[in-house]
Amino acid sequence: MTADPAQEQHDIDIPCEAVLFDCDGVLVDSVDSGERSWRQWSGEYGLDPALVLDGVHGRRSAETVALFLPPDLHRDALARIDAIEIGQAVDTRPIAGARQLLGQLVHPWAVVTSASAPLLAARLTAASLPTPPVLITAGEVRLGKPDPEGYLLAADKLGVPIQDCVIVEDSATGIRAAAAATPYRIIGVGEAAKDSAADLVVRDLTGITSTSTGLRVQAAALSRA
Repeated sequence: MTADPAQEQHDIDIPCEAVLFDCDGVLVDSVDSGERSWRQWSGEYGLDPALVLDGVHGRRSAETVALFLPPDLHRDALARIDAIEIGQAVDTRPIAGARQLLGQLVHPWAVVTSASAPLLAARLTAASLPTPPVLITAGEVRLGKPDPEGYLLAADKLGVPIQDCVIVEDSATGIRAAAAATPYRIIGVGEAAKDSAADLVVRDLTGITSTSTGLRVQAAALSRA
């Protein structure tokens, strides 16, 4: 049977002046190390790991700590989870296609993450990924994701209007932040992004290339267009 041309997917060219990436789940795979860290932390503080792990992804550690512990413990507990996560970051691996895409990007780029600056550095180093020209970490914003502050700040630091940026995100919380920032396009990464507000979804960064005018997403890389 001949395929219906209307159902065929084609490469997608996305014009942009800058690319704003989340880190965990987009550039690096830190799920295992992150969950190990939070389980250890939960045990140390007598908390149910299942409850703590629910909703951790895409949220700043300070906000998770505040959900489960009284204010007088926040500072020490936050320092403790950061130390555990940095120690566990050694086995962080790059998401497929991340090294290739970052190595060929023509336009300015930034990372906007819910992680602390030391944790971000540890994970990027372990994954052998470059340090972004602009990075926005947990301590640089008043409000974390799903608030758009981080993405708006990144665009401002790059000197590019947010409407001329592409945001690459994976989590529901991150994609909500991206949508609130109103970029030109949102690229979702992974299974969790399929039912989100992302304009298109890819399995990983394989098949995304940089062009003189923006990004090209190969049809074979698409999970949803």
